[in-house]
Amino acid sequence: MRKITFIIIIALLCCIASPCIRAADFTDTKTGDWYFDCVNEMADAGLLTGYEDGTFRPQGSVTYAEFTAMIKRAAALEALAPSSSHWAGGIMKYAYEHGWYDYDEINESLYDAPVPRCMAAKLLALGLEIPAIEQENNSYYKYMTSVADFNEIDGRYAYLVVRGYCNGIFTGDENGRFNPKNSLTRAEACAMISRAALKAPLLTAAPAAPAEVISGGASENGWLSVSGTQLVNEAGAPVVLRGMSSHGLHWFGKYTSRAALSATAAYGANLFRAAMYTAEGGYISQQDECFSLMTTAIDNAIAEDMYVIADWHILSDGNPMTYLEQSKDFFARLSALYADSPNVIYEICNEPNGDVTWERDIKPYAEAVIPVIRANSPRSIILVGSGTWSQDFNDCADSPLAFDNVMYTCHFYAGTHGGWLRDRIDYALSKGAPIFVSEWGTSAADGNGGVYADETRVWLDFLRERGISRANWSLCDKAESSAALISGTADNAISDAALTESGRLVFADFR
Repeated sequence: MRKITFIIIIALLCCIASPCIRAADFTDTKTGDWYFDCVNEMADAGLLTGYEDGTFRPQGSVTYAEFTAMIKRAAALEALAPSSSHWAGGIMKYAYEHGWYDYDEINESLYDAPVPRCMAAKLLALGLEIPAIEQENNSYYKYMTSVADFNEIDGRYAYLVVRGYCNGIFTGDENGRFNPKNSLTRAEACAMISRAALKAPLLTAAPAAPAEVISGGASENGWLSVSGTQLVNEAGAPVVLRGMSSHGLHWFGKYTSRAALSATAAYGANLFRAAMYTAEGGYISQQDECFSLMTTAIDNAIAEDMYVIADWHILSDGNPMTYLEQSKDFFARLSALYADSPNVIYEICNEPNGDVTWERDIKPYAEAVIPVIRANSPRSIILVGSGTWSQDFNDCADSPLAFDNVMYTCHFYAGTHGGWLRDRIDYALSKGAPIFVSEWGTSAADGNGGVYADETRVWLDFLRERGISRANWSLCDKAESSAALISGTADNAISDAALTESGRLVFADFR
């Protein structure tokens, strides 16, 4: 793991000033300034230079390119040649490719714009690998109340800002505000990076995937279980499941046929997810029909030696407690029917969303439904979603369920979700929470846009490195970017010629 050195950090701070002379003190810093100690300690050591007029100019702004360059050099990464006309082109390209920026956060027109504090928080956390939040820090919720303007922090940055607070990197202003949209000053940049170096040394690497993982179907691997954060087979060897999710069974049920699943398995997939919508005309409206669609999909997947996820696909009914009794009845019937099948995995709440929380709604729901399944099938893997469309699994990590063989789902779409969500996965793994990506797409979160091939490859590399199982959305011919099949594809005609751009990218992962 990289180690930040104080010399490297201080030396790079000089790059944000014009050609300058060394100064033991600055005319515009004085005792009592909040940044006085860190600036003058560096100057006294001869490691920080100012402008030719003897000033430090603490309130001068720092640009995206300058701060990114500072972070990259602080992390002791290799030098890069410019990849565009801009001096920081190569650095910015590196940062984007390594998930420090999402696709919608940076472009060349912003390189010389002032970097906002929320973005600086993200660059510090990801670029310098600031330690994840530890339980003794009272986690996320402490800062929801102590940071005066916490509600002004965009959700994609909130966890990373909290990470900085927990490690003493951020302290807020005299009014207790973080000021997430304000530009970052030279004084703040100096203080943040020096605190990161001195108070938050890098953690050990993210939990490593096994050197070798097994694919294969149920006949090879038998009953699966969870060991630590890794899915393992009946012999205790690490296993990774890769495959497809259906779209709604009551809309695209034909692609759960034996022929469709046989063709998918032939590409190397060992997993199929049967997405049974609860609302939207699904199970709640037509229980017998949807139960039959589910069992047909499961039977066909088993016949192809695939593992199969029975997905209680809540979406518009965002709170899983809404149909708790129907859920218990469904899983009681289904688990009794497949009690002896090692193939079947149960996903009990697809994407909780809206005004729901883990502690108040989702965890109690899981604690009510899981025993129903366990009464019939004590060994099966059970997948549990979290708030914000199964992206708040850090809450699960902080307050896990007291059941064996439970995994927490992450859902992502490569065009919308980037490094911050990967960072959250690493946090969950560091807390011992096993993660299963039961739905992901190559598009934006609405199923359209893209295909985001480069972002998808970053995600797949990340998942491979950590041995995380995954099911892609979706095996259907719907007119949207995330669909794997071109319009009009018959269920018995899945082949290279029938695959969309997304389909080709995803099916290549099975191999």
